[in-house]
Amino acid sequence: MKIILFILLAFTMQTEAASLPDSVRVELRKANIPLNSVAIEVRRADNLKPLIRLNADMPMNPASTMKLLTTFAGLEMLGPSYRWKTEAYLDGRLEHGVLKGNLVFKGYGDPKLTLEAFWLWLRELRQRGLKEIQGDIVLDDSFFADQHYDPGAFDNRPDRAYNVGPDALLLNFNALHLQLIPDGKDTTALLEPELYGYHLVNRVTTSSSLACGGEDAYRSRLEGRDIVIEGSIPQDCGEQQDYFSLLQPKDYFFAVFRSLWQELGGKITGDVRMGATPPNLAVFSTHYSPPLSEVIRDINKFSNNTMAKQLFLTLASSDQKNPDSSVQAISQWFGFPELEIENGAGLSRGARISAKHLADILARAEESPYSAEFEASLPILGMDGTVRKRFKGQAIAGHAHLKTGTLDDVKSIAGYVHGAHNWVLVFIINHPNAKYGKEAQDALISWLYDRR
Repeated sequence: MKIILFILLAFTMQTEAASLPDSVRVELRKANIPLNSVAIEVRRADNLKPLIRLNADMPMNPASTMKLLTTFAGLEMLGPSYRWKTEAYLDGRLEHGVLKGNLVFKGYGDPKLTLEAFWLWLRELRQRGLKEIQGDIVLDDSFFADQHYDPGAFDNRPDRAYNVGPDALLLNFNALHLQLIPDGKDTTALLEPELYGYHLVNRVTTSSSLACGGEDAYRSRLEGRDIVIEGSIPQDCGEQQDYFSLLQPKDYFFAVFRSLWQELGGKITGDVRMGATPPNLAVFSTHYSPPLSEVIRDINKFSNNTMAKQLFLTLASSDQKNPDSSVQAISQWFGFPELEIENGAGLSRGARISAKHLADILARAEESPYSAEFEASLPILGMDGTVRKRFKGQAIAGHAHLKTGTLDDVKSIAGYVHGAHNWVLVFIINHPNAKYGKEAQDALISWLYDRR
């Protein structure tokens, strides 16, 4: 019986593979990627019948195309106008601009409490009469359950911005923006935001032997209150930019707060600590995030892992948000038996979904009342986001909205191609040579666009 099933499966795979365009099969052969490491589903958005189906029921690691599931679930479960809030409380008396007590911040998972938004909010606190704080800054992040998150677990790079864990009181992605400017044999380093009490130690030089676009030849680390960067950058490749994370969220929040607060003319005599919001306090001020419809554009166009993790936890059905509750809520919402979702961002070795079900999400989104918001969040081929360089300047540019995903051994792309019909496309490669699969994916995109 097993032999018969194997023969039937092999025949089915050959039948499906025969429908692949020759150009796609040629590129897969060039990349030494076997068909059994590829899953493809292509169909019209208004038709369940597939045009191409290859291994489409097989669970695959989708990398960052998992964000399509997370962001569409967000639109359906929360609505496009949903906004996260962050609250400020005065735990003490405010007299003549002086708070004789603590200033409490309570977070609810805002994915986009940026430096600029925080500066404007602190300015508003001053306009409301708060000038001096004779107490501590108390941070309440209890809306998300304590997860004991390890930022180095994924790839042993805990300093990378994409490895920042979710936090109910996440400020500016807990990230530092580094700009390196070649200056002869030396390098000028600019770091944002300014962190009160921390100092930048720049030991980066320029090198004529380094190629442009290669692996980063410099590293960052925290030594006490020194942010140390050392190594080399290419001499003739212009300015380099990078994002990394070194501080614990509590320390980062306070260092940014104190720098901005003093810049605005405010004073503070206390320190920072974690704590619960005292009961029966009235909210002094509330900051609201941009609407979800705007947030998902950042998540999908720029593949922002940190924001995706924040949204993923927000979808949890429990009062205190935790990953298990988020997994349960999303799994029940879609009902895909093979779905394995760890953090909603696709930054996972264990995430799994079939190409068919990812295509189902895209087709379902096209029929949704929120179809315009969802499709607008996807990168525009040849124009922006993670596909801005693909087909740039060609006729097809602007005629597809596609989300990409890349990990070691994973290359995926999924979205819509607008040709004679509105095509739903999912193309996932799980293979050690996956990084060479871009040309095969581009061949299928081009073939769909030209199909009449």
